[in-house]
Amino acid sequence: MATIEKSIEVGVPQYVAYNQWTSFDEYPKFMQGVKEVTWLGAKRYRWKATIAGQDPEWDAEVTEQTERQRVAMAYRSGAIKGWVATFHELSKDWSKVTLQVEYDPQGFVGHDGDPSEALASRVQGDLERFRAVLEGRGRTSPFSDWRSM
Repeated sequence: MATIEKSIEVGVPQYVAYNQWTSFDEYPKFMQGVKEVTWLGAKRYRWKATIAGQDPEWDAEVTEQTERQRVAMAYRSGAIKGWVATFHELSKDWSKVTLQVEYDPQGFVGHDGDPSEALASRVQGDLERFRAVLEGRGRTSPFSDWRSM
């Protein structure tokens, strides 16, 4: 297994960033290739994506959740095994989001060589789009109240 870690500072309070991140059905707005994330019950979700000309689907489960601080998800299949997102308060109106993605480098079908650079670029791009979504909504975010899965 290998891990990629990327961080980004966002101009919203920590709880707003956390609540947006845990709104999994909103992922198509900022995650490249993700078409749909559907709640299956309990802490399980079905993901649908378009990646490298294919339309994979997979199930995932929230494995850890600490209110406004941390959430982790494990995938049941595919090269990406899961991720952990942490949220840190920098000031009243600024926070830092760190995303760690665990993956199997041998699991990327149709990819020549080490996929770490391409995956790192995708993760960074997803975080930048996440920031744009958050900062575009500002303090009027519908995600301002904490909610449990």
